[in-house]
Amino acid sequence: MELNGIAHIYLTVRDFESCLPFYEKLLAYFDMKCLVRSDRLFYCVGSRTGVGIRAASQEHSDTPFDQYRSGMHHLCFRARRREDVDEIFRFLSELEANIIHPPEESDWATGYYSVLFEDPDGIRLEVNHVPGKGNLDPELDLPLPRQIQERLSHP
Repeated sequence: MELNGIAHIYLTVRDFESCLPFYEKLLAYFDMKCLVRSDRLFYCVGSRTGVGIRAASQEHSDTPFDQYRSGMHHLCFRARRREDVDEIFRFLSELEANIIHPPEESDWATGYYSVLFEDPDGIRLEVNHVPGKGNLDPELDLPLPRQIQERLSHP
């Protein structure tokens, strides 16, 4: 069975009040429409997916995000064009997002181009562009060469 992408994802944040304005602007920039906006949940749909931001439960509200703890490492949105990555970088700068790295190429795939940033809670987000079929190109031998796998496996 071949999937048709990811239907939705929920991110749980410690400080819902400080994250809400960030995600309202970011998801609107991605042309996503709000379905739910309550004091514990912000949920938008568009761009062939849904993204929900949920307030952490009281007993977990003081646990900071750690991308190396069990759970999610980071979330990556796929851009349609390389120029979109540059545009989102400019937008993130206006949002005063914590930029981990500005737009740059990487060897995850031929032409892989991305920006990596954090929300106000420290959750890592990425926007990337991969031209053509990327690693799904039938001409490509998978898995990737060992030396690339080793390098990509280390923080």
